[in-house]
Amino acid sequence: MKNIITLSLALSISCLSFSQQDIDPKLTEVWQPKVPKVVPGNNNLAPSDAIVLFDGTNFDSWNGKNNTVSWTLNSDGSMTVKPTSGGITTKQKFGSIQLHIEWKSPIDIIDKKGQKRGNSGVFLQGRYEIQVLDNNNNETYSNGQVGSVYKQSIPLAMASVPTGEWNMYDIIYHQPEFDVKGNVVKKATVTVLHNGVLVQDHFEIQGPTVYRGKPSYKAHGEAPIFLQDHGDLVSYRNIWVRKLD
Repeated sequence: MKNIITLSLALSISCLSFSQQDIDPKLTEVWQPKVPKVVPGNNNLAPSDAIVLFDGTNFDSWNGKNNTVSWTLNSDGSMTVKPTSGGITTKQKFGSIQLHIEWKSPIDIIDKKGQKRGNSGVFLQGRYEIQVLDNNNNETYSNGQVGSVYKQSIPLAMASVPTGEWNMYDIIYHQPEFDVKGNVVKKATVTVLHNGVLVQDHFEIQGPTVYRGKPSYKAHGEAPIFLQDHGDLVSYRNIWVRKLD
């Protein structure tokens, strides 16, 4: 009986192989839609289809408190948080995006500890925070350290460069979906590379960032990107996005 089953299986595979060889390979070629050509960025240049949010020359794409950005525009093409002036938001609203952003902690904060050392944050759609923090020889709670989805997801690695040097975040974010009653039917997801190292792998965000308690979703549409003023002199440069919707 075993030999009969083996022979039958072999004949079936043989017939399948023969029939596959008879199929015209052109039947499985897809020619439409055409793939759009994008010129990749290099030497701190954004890809050709990106929206440049900050190139070091002005704050034209940003709003601050009372529609005025009080952060410092530096001669090296970066901007620095002005403590107590408040965070800044993009004038443009976004849904799902690829975001590139570079940041560094001030060199003179190495005597500070925990969450008081180079603290800021990148808030996707103004709600979902990717933590910015100097964790070089500086331990804090794991779901609040650099590269975390703050208070939600511990990063897979700590990939920071030395304090005072430039870090890079490359973020792939897909916005949540809601039904007509405002209930979340598909949670937001985020993938984060920190200096080229994967630290968040398609994490399903549980709701807007909260400091206390558990997050919960409320329906929303496209919204600005928000950079946090947490009282530290964190600097940012070379910020661009590509829409994924």
